[in-house]
Amino acid sequence: MKIHEYQAKALFQAYGIPVPHGRFLKTSEETIRYAKERGGDPFVLKAQIHGGGRGKAGGIKMIRSEKEAEESARLLGTRLVTHQTGPEGRPVDTLLAEEVISGGKEFYLAVAIDRPRRCAVVIASPEGGMEIEEVAARSPEKILMEHVHPGVGLRPFQAARIFYALGLAPSYKGDLTAIILGLYRLFIDKDCSLAEINPLVLADERGLVAVDGKIDFDDNALFRHPDIAGLRDMAQEDPLEVEAREHNLNYIKLSGSVGCMVNGAGLAMATMDLIKYAGAQPANFLDVGGGATSEMVRQGLTILLSDRDVRVIFINIFGGILRCDTLANGVVEAARNLTIPVPMVIRLEGTNVDEGRKILAASGLTFHVAYDMKDGAAKIMQLLDVAGSDRTGGRDR
Repeated sequence: MKIHEYQAKALFQAYGIPVPHGRFLKTSEETIRYAKERGGDPFVLKAQIHGGGRGKAGGIKMIRSEKEAEESARLLGTRLVTHQTGPEGRPVDTLLAEEVISGGKEFYLAVAIDRPRRCAVVIASPEGGMEIEEVAARSPEKILMEHVHPGVGLRPFQAARIFYALGLAPSYKGDLTAIILGLYRLFIDKDCSLAEINPLVLADERGLVAVDGKIDFDDNALFRHPDIAGLRDMAQEDPLEVEAREHNLNYIKLSGSVGCMVNGAGLAMATMDLIKYAGAQPANFLDVGGGATSEMVRQGLTILLSDRDVRVIFINIFGGILRCDTLANGVVEAARNLTIPVPMVIRLEGTNVDEGRKILAASGLTFHVAYDMKDGAAKIMQLLDVAGSDRTGGRDR
């Protein structure tokens, strides 16, 4: 789960991390009033969306007058399109007004999960203000990492080692060490998957300040944090992903033309690999899970059909807890109650597979039954050719 910058900074403050003085604003009137309160002092106005690249997209403005504040407040109610949001953009419902932080050096600081090592890792770089992937690609020697033993936690000497590597003046050692330790405590306490400050600015007057921040949380741990779950902004999320979550389905929108329904994350990954290997692109990741009911299958199909990019549906089920006959009943029920304008390939294997195939055959409906995954991939490519879809994904343009 993602949250907005202003929400992340409130959490930073709670853990002793300095942030710019500011206020979040919901209306044009609040924005103009804030400009009046500033008395002509310039401030920064930032559109709050779940996505980076706001500055280049016009979502971050320097405000020097009430007139500029009024003009920039027109961002409210619009959709901001950046390189991270995709062409549909994200709605701007909140603005963050902050003091201008002037300074020289910018740093990158984050805590993330190192999955191969199965532990948290503190990442720092003397090149803040840039995407860390760019720095890693261009100057990997400028990426500093301290891995954290899960049974011991982050030790002060590790924070000090980062301080010395970044080359700050000795007078900032205590401040930076406190920020690093505070960010790690926040990461652990709130079950984060990422806690990032970019940039951490060495300001002329205030010292080290977190000028921008991003925090992502582990969805599976939200039951432990109702305060964090309450920060969720559904308007920033894909509507189909929100709908899927309401029906206990795992759904992620992708950019291809083959809608996938599977049971189990491993089978989902194998299915997407198969589709790409065959020459097409998956339109989504949809896992109905091992305990799916006929109703969940129907809801899953409804979500797939709501995606205008889907040209072919591929249902790939290995029957275990979810029996093949249960899946077949759900598919037949859905097909009789929904308008399905695209062809559907179904591959069943496992528990009650013969019963499932009989249900499909006796339904009187048109399904393309595949007898193994290779056969399923071949049928998908044939149907995509018939549908006239670009095999690399999406609709014809």
